[in-house]
Amino acid sequence: MSKFPELHTLPDVLAPDVSAFLFDGHGGGQAIAVDTCATAVLEDKAFVFVWVHVQHDDPDSYAWLQQCGVDQFVIDALTAEETRPRCTVHQDGAVVNLRGINLNPGAEPEDMISIRFWLEEKRVIGVWVRPLLAINDIFDAMERKLGPVSPGDLMAKLALRLADRAEPTVATLNERIDAMEELVIDEQAKIERGHLAEIRRDAIVLRRFMFPQRDALTTLEIEDLEWLTQRDRSRIREAAERVTRLAEELDAIRDRAQVVHDQIMDNRAEAMNRSMLVLSVVAVIFLPLGFLTGLLGINVGGIPGANDPWAFLVVCGLLLLVAVLQIWLFKRVGILR
Repeated sequence: MSKFPELHTLPDVLAPDVSAFLFDGHGGGQAIAVDTCATAVLEDKAFVFVWVHVQHDDPDSYAWLQQCGVDQFVIDALTAEETRPRCTVHQDGAVVNLRGINLNPGAEPEDMISIRFWLEEKRVIGVWVRPLLAINDIFDAMERKLGPVSPGDLMAKLALRLADRAEPTVATLNERIDAMEELVIDEQAKIERGHLAEIRRDAIVLRRFMFPQRDALTTLEIEDLEWLTQRDRSRIREAAERVTRLAEELDAIRDRAQVVHDQIMDNRAEAMNRSMLVLSVVAVIFLPLGFLTGLLGINVGGIPGANDPWAFLVVCGLLLLVAVLQIWLFKRVGILR
């Protein structure tokens, strides 16, 4: 059995909604009791930093953060109800808020999950709102002795895993808009505008957090924090580049969806114009015919052919001739093809 907890199954030795780990700086780590790290003192020189993970909804989380000696500014940032991706340097540490795709069963991917961190040289405090698969990926790496070697490396690994988890969702949106573009070429195909609107909405919602997330990672990379190594900065830069690529793909998906929408509107307008043209031609053809028949149907004396048994056939032939002449004229001027 794994010694590292799933987010929804914490070990009994830890507080119900808090988990903590010590890292040796070589990819290894071990779970510890929460009380051990409450003072954030690493007595064992074999370990280089501690990571404490706290559930946001835990009613005791606020008091627990205060007991850890965390600054009030940091506590407010970690426990805020609504957050956007950002990086703010405070004293010798940094507050980093990120967002991850919601891949929990039954959830909507665009309902992105917020995760907040306070990073220091020897301590990382994370606050999670809902289970996030990227965090489980970090736990899996720890079991294989491939865990974070520093707080900066932890943030870089997590940012990269968030990007990895987001890529399939973005790829799915790309495939869906590809299918829409193929359908819009076929004028006979029926396209559900609701599906197109859903693609656009998903792309817009995901994009709304991707660019701020890129800015947060870029800010963390360039800040003057002595405990951030060059390796950490390089990996954080790589994570920022991947987030940028995802954001640009979402931009492209949104723009392509707008093009498809415009094409649908153009096709509908063209079909309506063709229908209106047919109705107009029919009306123009029957206008003189209706005039002649109305003129011959007035109830007054002197109507020619009133007593002639062949008059009806002559009138019908005359009307047919007028209709044929009109159709020939419309084709000659290009109205009909």
